[in-house]
Amino acid sequence: MDEARAREILAAAGLRAADARLLALGENAVFALGDLVVKVGRDAELLPRAERELALAGWLESAGVPAVRAVEAEPLVAEGHPVTLWHRLPEAVRPAEPRDLAPLLRVVHALPEPAGLALPRRELLGGVERWLRLAGDAIDPADAAFLRERRDSFAPAAAALTPHLTPGPIHGDALPRNVHVGPDGPVLVDLETFSSDLREHDLVVLALSRDRYGLDPAAYDAFTEAYGWDVREWEGCAVLRGARETASCAWVAQHAPANPKALAEFERRVASLRDGDPEVRWYPF
Repeated sequence: MDEARAREILAAAGLRAADARLLALGENAVFALGDLVVKVGRDAELLPRAERELALAGWLESAGVPAVRAVEAEPLVAEGHPVTLWHRLPEAVRPAEPRDLAPLLRVVHALPEPAGLALPRRELLGGVERWLRLAGDAIDPADAAFLRERRDSFAPAAAALTPHLTPGPIHGDALPRNVHVGPDGPVLVDLETFSSDLREHDLVVLALSRDRYGLDPAAYDAFTEAYGWDVREWEGCAVLRGARETASCAWVAQHAPANPKALAEFERRVASLRDGDPEVRWYPF
């Protein structure tokens, strides 16, 4: 799904596509439209996740967690694509930093399981097959096979881990980009990956950012200090990191058919995993 197709879906949902401003294009096309933010799912398979995200927003609001708020409790469906409506947040006062994420995670990690809402496990590797399928012939079949083998190796290893923290609700994609710092302070956004699983999932994300994506070590240290623990001290960290790296590579693959830069980055990431080099820098595309 490209921007033009996403705008067609907006129009089919009865929204003013011509007035919408694209904010992001990934699993969803995200548009600003007046006082709303509108998310258009890439395909029909994302409908259950969109429904769960809206239910989660209601639960977090009732629990007093600073998070994005939904306009409607159910998604629209336009030409098979889920479309969700959200209240647009005030303009950010500054970019979010890792230290802004830590207190939000502490609040989420203190929550019990939500009554009446069954959170899934964090199926970190669950999207690998779909992303590789969307990549199609744009990627080398040997690279796809390599990632499938990694997935099949890491999945049982991750399931067998003994956690340091008490399992329960997690954000699932805990990065500063999923925090908005407005006039009233940091707010969690992008609730699609909320799960109930090892809390360590939320902490490995920034550890990987430090090692692969160039996050300043000082910013990482500020995060661990604010949270109160460094996941790298945990013996299971390498397993969750390996699973997340596998998923990250496959996620890039879905963009390869339409984006030569994504294909180059995909090939770069796979090569670093084949070589067993944990320090090769990964880049956005």
